[in-house]
Amino acid sequence: MRLARLLTVAAAAFVSLAAVTAPSAAAGVPDSSSPSSGLTGDLDTHDPALVAGGPGQNWYVFSTGDPSVGHGTIQIRSSPDGQDWAFAGTVWDSIPSWIKKEIPGVNNLWAPEIYHYRGTYYLYYVASKFGTNDSLIALATNTTLDPNNAAYKWVDQGQILRSGSSDDYNALDPAIIEDGRGRPYMAFGSYWSGIRMLPLDWPSGHVAADAGEPLHLASRQEPPYAIEAAYIVHRAGWYYLFTSWDACCRGVDSTYRIVIGRSRLVTGPYLDRDGKSLLDGGGSTFLATSGNQVGPGGESVSDGILAYHYYDRADGGKPHLALQQLSWSADGWPEISDARQ
Repeated sequence: MRLARLLTVAAAAFVSLAAVTAPSAAAGVPDSSSPSSGLTGDLDTHDPALVAGGPGQNWYVFSTGDPSVGHGTIQIRSSPDGQDWAFAGTVWDSIPSWIKKEIPGVNNLWAPEIYHYRGTYYLYYVASKFGTNDSLIALATNTTLDPNNAAYKWVDQGQILRSGSSDDYNALDPAIIEDGRGRPYMAFGSYWSGIRMLPLDWPSGHVAADAGEPLHLASRQEPPYAIEAAYIVHRAGWYYLFTSWDACCRGVDSTYRIVIGRSRLVTGPYLDRDGKSLLDGGGSTFLATSGNQVGPGGESVSDGILAYHYYDRADGGKPHLALQQLSWSADGWPEISDARQ
């Protein structure tokens, strides 16, 4: 689930973290050998959508809902410094009634994405029947993320995209990116035919009237076609497509890993480090199980910081939030920085 998210994921979002948000080791971005070492508090998240705070600003993480909390609506956690995290409630007190009618039996909302455009925060999220492509992507908007602000209110903007048994794609895991001309696109997809993309319109945030059939960005070539959780980052003339492969949500038995490719165009083609197309099953592993960190995935990026969830072998396989600062290799590929180890 789902900037330079306060947010525009443009090149400016990946300038030096020190220049943008000025965090230090105390600001809670852990080193690559110990992914939760700098984080404290409530880290129980799936599919974290990160909004990194600037100086004097709170940080936020939006994540998949839990049926036992806020009736399964999207969860929110906040931090004053990116290190100590606290539960900050849910977007709504209950799942919108129209969603329950559209997908009977749904008991939680998934995989949020948050994007900031001209004073409005666009929160995309998913309702689905697990293991099927009976799914929809919906949208809510707000003018502030501060619940103490009098203007704070999540406004339901309805359905963005629907998929069903007659479709070869799954309306899951939205991720928003603008191209060099400022046109927004939504990458999405889970299993089925893989990662797809549609153009959007501002300021509605809905699928563009001239969208046509979804573009195809990445695919696995053999069952169970386990690719999902797309996230796209723009830096130095390249678009980097992060995806999560293999099995999520199985505790210490999870095999999730983060895989990447890149393209000169937001619409592709995306190639891995060896030049193989992601449409032909290509993809370079970026982050995989290591030590107590099992099944990393569900990633997002904000101000040069990668957020993802993993299952902590040392904590009974519970899901935890991890934050890692990105750096960039000489040939332009993202890496996890170890500069602060």
